[in-house]
Amino acid sequence: MTQVWKTEEVINFADSVSFAEGSIVSKTLTDKPAGSLTLFAIAKGQGISEHKSPFDATVQVIDGEGEFQVGSNKHTVRTGEGLIMPANVPHAVLPGSAFKMLLIMIRSKNE
Repeated sequence: MTQVWKTEEVINFADSVSFAEGSIVSKTLTDKPAGSLTLFAIAKGQGISEHKSPFDATVQVIDGEGEFQVGSNKHTVRTGEGLIMPANVPHAVLPGSAFKMLLIMIRSKNE
């Protein structure tokens, strides 16, 4: 269990993770059995290859503009906007401009 972000601590998400040229930087704020919050700074031209998750993955862009592919659909998500990528559907972060995002994973059983 990881808990970097302290309770009742006000943070600025965009200022909490920095770009590194040619890289993807991630910073886990919390990772618990119920779910996780992870910040990403994705440099220009970088992406995350197609993969699946057993749970819905929610992204909120906190700086810039990201391009996401969910199944065969492409989505542009801008600062302040979010996208839910459904469980077990292939998704990817497409290479493009530099941007920062918060990834929210809530782990639950399908009932």
